[in-house]
Amino acid sequence: MNWTRFALAVLASGIVASFTDWLFFGMLFHDKYLLYPEVWRKTAQGGTGSESKAIAINTAMGFVTAAAFLCVASRLPFAGVMPAMKLAAAIWFIGAMPVVICNDLFIKMHHSLIVSHGLGWLVRLGIYAAAFGWILKPM
Repeated sequence: MNWTRFALAVLASGIVASFTDWLFFGMLFHDKYLLYPEVWRKTAQGGTGSESKAIAINTAMGFVTAAAFLCVASRLPFAGVMPAMKLAAAIWFIGAMPVVICNDLFIKMHHSLIVSHGLGWLVRLGIYAAAFGWILKPM
């Protein structure tokens, strides 16, 4: 494996995914998070306060997830965007969507947030697949 391309693919997909996370998990339907304020964590001061630490950890996890996806995809016998997109869709159906749906069943959240979170995960995985096909293993 070309480690320079791997690092570039992780970096590029992690950065792009962090912006789409901002859109799907933060900006889109932002007012719907406020419908059930008792669900969300409070800061030490008791208010809603800053979420900077949680955002930083989530962003870092995006890079870890990108690296894991790219590592798995590079070990499989395919190259190009389309096989990687199929892998991304499979991971979405097997992993992300069951978690998002279970969140809907057990956590009091507006249904539009469930839709945006599900789509956010699909887009995130698609970005990783695109980075695999265009940067890590171009045809």
